[in-house]
Amino acid sequence: MSSRRRATFFTGEEPDPRYGTPTTGDERAMLVTFLRAQRATLELKCAGLEGELDRQSVAPSTLSLLGLVRHLTDVERRWFRRDLAGQDAQPLYATPDNPDQDFDGAVAGPGAVAAAWQAWRAEVEFAEKFVEAAADLDVEGQDSWLGAVSLRWVLMHMVEEYARHNGHADLIRERIDGAVGL
Repeated sequence: MSSRRRATFFTGEEPDPRYGTPTTGDERAMLVTFLRAQRATLELKCAGLEGELDRQSVAPSTLSLLGLVRHLTDVERRWFRRDLAGQDAQPLYATPDNPDQDFDGAVAGPGAVAAAWQAWRAEVEFAEKFVEAAADLDVEGQDSWLGAVSLRWVLMHMVEEYARHNGHADLIRERIDGAVGL
């Protein structure tokens, strides 16, 4: 009996665009490319599941793929728009009365999935433009919890944030349709 890997690439036989990160050289290029790969992983884990994106992991958790998209939208918005750019950018989903509304309110109704992806893409686009325009990685902003934060720290944190949630996405996706992959 031959052995085989349990997980394969979600892209099948096509080249995987997530694996082109530089292994030497410029720190900004590395951080940006790693974050871009993590964002692409989220999209791949959600691909083809529009009507099932709100399926929750296991009771009593409200964790779902749609909830992750909404949560990461608010995370992108917080760090790049509010903290680094200094904009008055309130969360799109979480509220003071329900800080978990990003997950609790994730229902794949008519237009809800498309709206969530549109909001996420808008925040990613803002973040990418902000990073590109920043003079260097030492650009600082103010966070209400941590105080001063640098662009470098935010980029590293965002890679970590996506990687953690992409692990959740792996398990949720497998529960929905059995798909496992890198």
